[in-house]
Amino acid sequence: MILEVAILNIKKGLSDEFEKAFSKAQIIICSMEGYISHELKKCIEEDDKFILLVNWETIEDHEIGFRESQEYQDWKKLLHHFYEPFPTVQHYK
Repeated sequence: MILEVAILNIKKGLSDEFEKAFSKAQIIICSMEGYISHELKKCIEEDDKFILLVNWETIEDHEIGFRESQEYQDWKKLLHHFYEPFPTVQHYK
């Protein structure tokens, strides 16, 4: 199992909108092959900061299966305009 970790810095004041968009986007990621589970946690100390943790069966399920899919394009449209700066994603085993 691989853990994807992304620190999400959201543009100031857009956290509520981001959370609403994420509730739609999570349906996409949950449907992907190799997806196991995810958690989105809001930072206590910083209003517009979240951490996204996603468990995948393999790194390829995330990097290829998800990121090279049409579903990822829909994910991008829902979420990517909220990030500032764009998050660095790392994987852990």
